[in-house]
Amino acid sequence: MADGEIETSSETSLADAGLLKEAVREAGELAHAMFGTELRKWTKGASSPVSEADMAVNALLEDRLRSATPEYGWLSEESADDPARLGRRRVWIVDPIDGTRSYLGNRSDWCVSVALVEDKSPVLAAVYAPVTREFFFAARGQGTLLNEQPVHAAKGTALDFARVAGPKPLVERLAQSSQRIELHPRIGSLALRLCRVAHGALDAAFAGGQSRDWDLAAAHLIVQEAGGKMTALSGETIHYNRPEVVHGVLVAAGRDRHADIVAHYRRLPPV
Repeated sequence: MADGEIETSSETSLADAGLLKEAVREAGELAHAMFGTELRKWTKGASSPVSEADMAVNALLEDRLRSATPEYGWLSEESADDPARLGRRRVWIVDPIDGTRSYLGNRSDWCVSVALVEDKSPVLAAVYAPVTREFFFAARGQGTLLNEQPVHAAKGTALDFARVAGPKPLVERLAQSSQRIELHPRIGSLALRLCRVAHGALDAAFAGGQSRDWDLAAAHLIVQEAGGKMTALSGETIHYNRPEVVHGVLVAAGRDRHADIVAHYRRLPPV
C-alpha cells in the first residue's frame, strides 16, 4: 500500500472504536481531575483561552491514539498543524477540551471531543462531558449511543415551540417565520450543543461562522447517526481534513426539521 493508505476491515473499525472509547474516557477523567483547581492559563490568537489542562489532555490523547495508529493523520486544536494529515485517508480530529471558557469558569458545559475521519467524513465519534457523566458514541451506520443506550433526534417538521440553541441573531431570523421558537440558554461547548440534538434535548442547534473541524466532526456523526442531519446553512455537505479547517454557519436538527430550516433560510437574504 502507498503511504497514507489503510486497509479497511471490520476488525480495524472495531479496534479503533475500542481505542477511541478508552482514550476519550481516560482523557475526560484527567480533565475532570484538574477541573476547579488552580491552573496556568493564557490566551492564544485574539481571544481564545487555553490552560495547562487543555495541553495535558491533548498530550494524553495524542499518546494513546497516535501510538496505536501511527499511520493515521492528526489534527487537534492544541497541536501544531502537520500538513502530512492531508495525505492520510484516516485522521483523528481532536478537541481536548471543547468549551474551555466554561471549564475555567467551573461550569459543566464542556467536553472532550474526538472523531476519526475517513476520506473527509467522520466514521467514529466520541464526546464525553465528565461533569454530567454523558458519554456520546457513534459509529457510521450503527446509530448513536448515550451512556450505552440508543438515542434519536426529535422528529417532526413543524418549528412551533422548537427548542433551539445558537447565536441569538440566527435564532431570531428563524423566528421571522411567525413560529414561536424557544431560545435555549447558551451552551459553552459547541460540540455539546450539537450533541443535544442527537438525544432530543434540542430540536435544532446552530453553529456561527468560524467554527473549526475539531469543534464539529465528532458531533456531526453523533447527530447523523441519531437520525438527524447537520450541514451548512445552505444545505451543503460538510467536509473535514481539508487545508482550510474553518467553517461557515451550520445547522443541526432532525432530518425533516432540518429540511424546513434550510428552506426557510434560503428564502431570506444571506446571513
